[in-house]
Amino acid sequence: MAARKVSDEQLRDALLETNSPTALASKFGTSVRAIQTRLRKIGVPPLPVWSVSVKPPTFMSRPQGRIDIDIPDGVVMVASDAHYYPGVASTAHRAFVKLIRDLQPRAVVMNGDVFDGGTISRYPRIGWDKKPSVMDELKAVDQRLTEIQDASGRALLLWPLGNHDARFETSLAAHAPQFEGVQGFSLKDHFPAWKACWATWINGHTVVKHRWKGGIHASRNNTVNAGTNIVTGHLHSLKVAPFSDYNGTRFGVDTGTLADPYGEQFADYTEISPVDWRSGFAVLTFHKGRLLWPEVVHVIDEGVFEFRGQVIDLGDQSATHKAAAA
Repeated sequence: MAARKVSDEQLRDALLETNSPTALASKFGTSVRAIQTRLRKIGVPPLPVWSVSVKPPTFMSRPQGRIDIDIPDGVVMVASDAHYYPGVASTAHRAFVKLIRDLQPRAVVMNGDVFDGGTISRYPRIGWDKKPSVMDELKAVDQRLTEIQDASGRALLLWPLGNHDARFETSLAAHAPQFEGVQGFSLKDHFPAWKACWATWINGHTVVKHRWKGGIHASRNNTVNAGTNIVTGHLHSLKVAPFSDYNGTRFGVDTGTLADPYGEQFADYTEISPVDWRSGFAVLTFHKGRLLWPEVVHVIDEGVFEFRGQVIDLGDQSATHKAAAA
């Protein structure tokens, strides 16, 4: 079929000119039905056949801060909300490094709030609490990210920024605006191995960004309203929410937190109250460009996590993880 000789990229570019399936079929020498099938596979809802010259869907635009990657087959590891604290390598972080080595992903995504910024928060200090300095936090982030980089081989390293990450530049912009553009005054200047963005799009149909909707049903509402797969953090929830309609099944994923939910960085503002947070991260597998059912890795105890029906003890050097061969 002629339409199959057209790349997804060419099809998306053509959509920016017209979203008429009739015009697209004529342009690429194929049928309207074939065009609709291809569009559905790249995450675009069926277009009305009578539509000739209406504005393209906003999610097809390419705003600044978006990175597009194509991974027809392979694994993408996504973690978020590390809130790295000096001297602490959480169980989830160590599990993340281990599974990166085991699964050899094509891309590793740190989906926001890698940096905490406790001393430059917009919220007032709580009592006489002590927070690490910005310099100490940057050193902690560098140490942990270096461990991830060393395990990642040739994988793409991507960092959609979160609201805590934004504290770094927000504070500088408020207090030292005259230094705008100076090297080192942007968080990404300190971590050149990582590509910073607001959102990463995988194969045109899976969006990875730090946050969107709020509330306990955020994961489901994200994919319902986005019309495509969407992977977020921010809420520390760790869950997969499928949603199905005439276009098939798509997923909303919350990647939990790489930090300990009761870690020192959260102690004061949660007042050690119970939190509905889970420590872990997500594993995304793509087959022929399609996202398979997303998997989560869940920390169940200090030094122990579960994945694909196995319980792995990071303290047991003899433990062998078989997931890569599964």
